Amino acid sequence: MRRTEGLLASVILALALAAEAAEPVLPDVAATPAERTFIERHWRGSIPPQGAPPARFSPIERSLQPEACGACHPVQLGDWQTSLHARSMGPGVMGQLVEMRRREPATARSCARCHAPVAEQRPELLEANRVVTNPDFDVTLESRGIICASCHLRGREHFGPPRRDGSTDSRVSRERLPHGGVTRTGAFLRAEFCASCHQFGSEGLAFNGKPLENTFSEWRRSPAARRGWQCQHCHMPDRRHLWRGIHDPEMVRGGLDIVLRAGRERYRAGEAARATLVITTPRVGHAFPTYVTPQVRVKAELRDAAGQVVAGSVEERVIGRQVPLDLSREIADTRIPPGGRFTLAYSRRVDGPGWRLYVTITVLPDEFYTRFFEVLLTSVAGAGEADIRRALEATRRSPYTLYEKELPLS
Repeated sequence: MRRTEGLLASVILALALAAEAAEPVLPDVAATPAERTFIERHWRGSIPPQGAPPARFSPIERSLQPEACGACHPVQLGDWQTSLHARSMGPGVMGQLVEMRRREPATARSCARCHAPVAEQRPELLEANRVVTNPDFDVTLESRGIICASCHLRGREHFGPPRRDGSTDSRVSRERLPHGGVTRTGAFLRAEFCASCHQFGSEGLAFNGKPLENTFSEWRRSPAARRGWQCQHCHMPDRRHLWRGIHDPEMVRGGLDIVLRAGRERYRAGEAARATLVITTPRVGHAFPTYVTPQVRVKAELRDAAGQVVAGSVEERVIGRQVPLDLSREIADTRIPPGGRFTLAYSRRVDGPGWRLYVTITVLPDEFYTRFFEVLLTSVAGAGEADIRRALEATRRSPYTLYEKELPLS
């Protein structure tokens, strides 16, 4: 049991926290020097306590609750409430933390680095290599994930992107503005802004020369980056705070082109029918899928005139970066690289009229987590069992059919 506990703690740390070791990776073609400096300072480490608010701040200006921000920014609040950022400290993480804080306290504290980065969300702080009780801890914020303050607040000063016309200067005295106005910078519109949590550094876990999470580097080498597309172009369109990704069928379909064609219009009985499925990712700015937790399964099969699957006709392929639960190696990396393609060439003999090729593409956004939570429940879930069970059920509900098509062959 002790070995299992240590193994699972290591997996949790590598999956969720390796960004702690991330180093700034800033391509020359993107952020300006001033923006790079801002990003390095903004994401230097865990966000320190905000400190006492100015005396003139009203109760709503003092609050770190997302709903306080939503009083003036209702669209952003509504978007955030639907997002995975709002659930980054959901039952899967909170359930693990219950036992982890007792068995692996350092690992537990590190989780907050990306999952709940605001100091007021953490019951303990690390000061001068010493763990101290956080006097500013707000238990109502702990499970709220990546809140507005995570990106927009430092030392009670508010930060945000330029106006849509590109201007950044305050148009009136900041003393006359709510919460003292906002410091505007183009850094919020740069892919580098996202790298702190979406790019593992050189000290983090890597296989075959690729960090476990390598999204920013994948983007930097992508056609999207060469076209000037930032992460925000796809994941925050029109500045919406949605951050849609692999869990959203519409988002995924919008990034792909899928073409299924037969070699010719019809085949006679006894002939080998041929068809080709091609998936390209012209509107995806990184590998598809980018991380180790999702899996995309492609399945092709023949069906006869009665709609029955023809024995021996099924072909299946996995698109994903496959790793075992102990993260000891990379089993396979069959992802579609940026600007690349996936091709399935299918060939089978047809033995009668009315035969069809049936192709489905299924997305399992949480395939790794499903297996991971199942193991946790048989070993070290402990007092977090109820949350882990909730998380497991959520992962089992997340798969969806991305594409299905029947192609007449005979």
